[in-house]
Amino acid sequence: MPELPEVETVKNTLAEKITGLSIDAVDILMPKIIRTPSPEEFCRRLAGQTVLALDRRGKYLLVRLSGGLTLVIHLRMTGRLVYTTATALPARYTHVLFHLSNGDQLRFSDMRQFGRISLVENDALPLFPGLKDLGPEPLSANFTREYLQRELRRRRTRLKPLLLDQTFIAGLGNIYADEALHRARLHPQRPASTLSPREAAALYRAIREVLTEGIAGRGTTFRDYVDGTGRRGGFQEKLRVYGRAGQPCRQCGKPVERIRISGRSAYFCPGCQKQ
Repeated sequence: MPELPEVETVKNTLAEKITGLSIDAVDILMPKIIRTPSPEEFCRRLAGQTVLALDRRGKYLLVRLSGGLTLVIHLRMTGRLVYTTATALPARYTHVLFHLSNGDQLRFSDMRQFGRISLVENDALPLFPGLKDLGPEPLSANFTREYLQRELRRRRTRLKPLLLDQTFIAGLGNIYADEALHRARLHPQRPASTLSPREAAALYRAIREVLTEGIAGRGTTFRDYVDGTGRRGGFQEKLRVYGRAGQPCRQCGKPVERIRISGRSAYFCPGCQKQ
């Protein structure tokens, strides 16, 4: 699933292409992709809307429109949102086409059909399901060392599931949680409440560093993720543990291990991340 660096990269690449353009019409080829309103109302209300800006909240892409509306897009596991010419052949599993005022298109495709698009009035955004309960943005001023230390002390759950909890921190997923824990030298099964202030500070730095580097690397591509122009990410070349089970740790040389925690995979180095 695209995480914060991937969605941020999609946002940045699309902002350069579609900001200031209007949406002339919409073709919906897979109605279930539209979460709200009805597909008919979705198309009617979007016609003539101008793209004012693009934002991101957690793993959600927000397309700010004229008329007090926002497109809320979640790519889920295999969703792609790509700007292209109208003459380009549609990719497989293309489900929604936005016809833009310059003659080009914005296309949403999703092999697994888990992604969703909603058209929401701005006044309703604070209560929109999925957005309303998100925790702080880890690269924002609201995410402080003090916040992380305080919240860790209150939680008895293990670190990896906690970092995946979007109400705790918005935007982290499997890849960057594993990478941050490795940088902080913390075992993914460690109970959160047992971290010392120094360990909590190390985790704080690691989260911010790995996300910043992930954005600079244009995200991580294993198979499905591409940015808003169809380009693959490059951060997969710099991963230290994620997806590297059996390979030597880039820090100490011991083989990276993979375990299951709460039904999710976790990659870690038994040498660097002692329990």
